[in-house]
Amino acid sequence: MPVNTKRIRTLVKIGQKKGPVVYWMSRDQRVNDNWALLYAQELAQKHNCPLVVAFCLVSEFLGAVSRQYRFMLQGLKEVEKNLLDLNIPFFLLRGDPGKEMACFLSEMGAGALVSDFSPLRQSQQWKSAVAVQIEIPFYEVDAHNIIPCWFASQKQEWAAYSFRPKIHRLLSEFLDEFPALQKSQKSNSLFGNGVKENDWQAAKRSIRTDDDIDAFPDANRILPGEAAAIKLLINFLEHNLASYETKRNDPNKGGQSGLSPYLHFGQISSQRVAQEVLRSMKEAGAFLEELIVRKELSDNFCYYSRHYDDMQSFPAWARASLSEHEKDRREYLYTLQELERARTHDDLWNAASQEMLLTGKMHGYMRMYWAKKILEWTPSPAAALQAAIYLNDRYELDGRDPNGYVGIAWSLGGVHDRAWKERPIFGKVRYMSYNGAKSKFDVQAYINTWNSALELNTQRE
Repeated sequence: MPVNTKRIRTLVKIGQKKGPVVYWMSRDQRVNDNWALLYAQELAQKHNCPLVVAFCLVSEFLGAVSRQYRFMLQGLKEVEKNLLDLNIPFFLLRGDPGKEMACFLSEMGAGALVSDFSPLRQSQQWKSAVAVQIEIPFYEVDAHNIIPCWFASQKQEWAAYSFRPKIHRLLSEFLDEFPALQKSQKSNSLFGNGVKENDWQAAKRSIRTDDDIDAFPDANRILPGEAAAIKLLINFLEHNLASYETKRNDPNKGGQSGLSPYLHFGQISSQRVAQEVLRSMKEAGAFLEELIVRKELSDNFCYYSRHYDDMQSFPAWARASLSEHEKDRREYLYTLQELERARTHDDLWNAASQEMLLTGKMHGYMRMYWAKKILEWTPSPAAALQAAIYLNDRYELDGRDPNGYVGIAWSLGGVHDRAWKERPIFGKVRYMSYNGAKSKFDVQAYINTWNSALELNTQRE
């Protein structure tokens, strides 16, 4: 079954040349359920040529640290194995993708290039840099969203209520079954005695980070890769999906799926998750709202808003309101270092930061509370935004992601939200409080859990 052409757009329009089709893997780091890889194979079969997969590792990326690189590299090693089982070679490149991919395509004598899609500006800049250097067709396939970002909406959506009907109208067309990736018959003729193995140790040495996050043993407890993602999905379907709506906002009950790191690195397809959820439970609206509408709304925001990571992306009412209250007195002011070390007066906020530090994840409800308190405790909205993005991208496994940028922009700047009753510091941006959290779950139990975990890890050092 051919890939729906609406998932594909052409970045360089030219006739396909002789030579292998190269899939430039980036955001979607998996072999199964990958529309970009499937389309690359479709092209290779159509033109009777080999298929090659390449990933370009950059030594520094938007503040990523060892935790995130470790998770990604281990997942990519699984990708290499799964591809080789299908006789598809995998090349791990290192350096600036805008330069290295163009050189690789030339050396390979490539006939066509296929990439996956990301709305983030750095990814778009890399693709633009490659596009001007090549004379082969270049296709981009949205393998991350169920409905291709540029097809779901042709503009930045105001909120979920304006985006949701568009998504629901298109789901029946795009929530289709994935064909199986086939074993390649052409690679041996291209590479003769086989492909040289990738040097994973050299790749690890090339990474430049300044952290010791992995000194915490629990920071490594989330296992990476496609197999681990599927195992976690099955566990969620069997044990937590039915109670998701009632448990999701209680961080003590473990009711969330835990899939966000795998979705971020593309180690599992959100379309696969949605299909399995619907097979398991026909009425799963609350979960699918988060997985599809909210997640794809984040891509929409980052794709159509050039300023997704600064205050210019906030709606005008929020910018004006925050500006009016910027000089309001703050009862507490904390430096970035104090926030990073969870040295605040608020035990609940500190516990959320400790969860993030120790595990690379923070419960979804707590992420909102956590970001809003940064606005309350820093000198200005601009300083709060900078601190929240820095901490999120540094410590969360799923940092540097549209969901992260939008979650912070919602918390601090009213993106995809409405104006609320005016109050100090926040202006008309929605407020969240300690007492509000107490009304939703056992705050002290959550605090005790993460205080104990931090003490245990401190004793191990």
